[in-house]
Amino acid sequence: MKKILALSVWGMLAALTALPAFTQNAGNQPSATGSETPSRPTIPIWPGIAPGSEDWTFSERVTKGPGGSKMYSNVVNPTLTIYLPEKARANGAALILCPGGAMRMLGFAEPERTAEWLNSKGIAAFILKYRVVPDTPPAAGGARSAGSPQAGIPGRKMPMGMGNELSFREILNRRGNANPAPDNQEHLKVIRMAIADGQQAIRVLRRDAARYSIDPKRIGILGYSAGGGVAIGTAVTESSDAYPDFVATIYGPSLVDVTVPPQGAPLFIAVMDGHFNVTNGCAVLFTLWKEANRPVELHIYDHGYGPASGMPVGTWTDRLYDWLIARKLVTE
Repeated sequence: MKKILALSVWGMLAALTALPAFTQNAGNQPSATGSETPSRPTIPIWPGIAPGSEDWTFSERVTKGPGGSKMYSNVVNPTLTIYLPEKARANGAALILCPGGAMRMLGFAEPERTAEWLNSKGIAAFILKYRVVPDTPPAAGGARSAGSPQAGIPGRKMPMGMGNELSFREILNRRGNANPAPDNQEHLKVIRMAIADGQQAIRVLRRDAARYSIDPKRIGILGYSAGGGVAIGTAVTESSDAYPDFVATIYGPSLVDVTVPPQGAPLFIAVMDGHFNVTNGCAVLFTLWKEANRPVELHIYDHGYGPASGMPVGTWTDRLYDWLIARKLVTE
């Protein structure tokens, strides 16, 4: 039963990325359009093959997502896609954006819109294409389509049932780890790779801060859904040089055990109240940050505003911006 629950939750999360992007101008966030996304400069984050995936010989897959944006799977070479604000508007803050997709794919529609909104506020944005669970196990060879019964989690079939929801207390007892497949070692290995990609992205931006006119002490990371788990992972995974200066998760709980470090980054959380497992996972994050006496802000939106998944309330960007100003991470 636990295996069925774990896999069904991952299937539900993956579906979020495939949903049409919402149109919402209340938060001054650009609406999705049907036009092709213009090409943006992209840089690799590792000097060679990304550590840990040296034996990955499959090819990256790219498909069209909502509004003509791209969706990626079988990511082998992590990159940052660069969005810089006008020089006259730039305030030195920077955000790395981690797309969602259940650790099986990466949907760029939502981070692209957010990147444009951030630029309008003078904030530099960098969309991270991080490693995800491949369609085909590295040792198996051959191609397997993402739509096949065993896609995403090798050797598994994705059932449709939702199973039972984990309670707040259950996730708290797991140190905030809301990973629906906690015993899948291959999956955990890829999650650690994705977190390493997030940390490396921070290192690259701190090293090259002058090139992008950003402050190396104001580099944050924000993720959606599973990407939120990657963002949280960068904030709680021990590192001497790659902790973010601030972190935000948008409907994304932690995918690893959480121990908030003494210098833990200020955390912003936004989630819907009826989001299966995710709402409780995000509430636990708030509790753990409070217990560690680190700054944290939580917004739980009534799911009556829209579907009980994702964030169809566009004004979360306004709350994020208010928080950035209050924390003196940006100036108006």
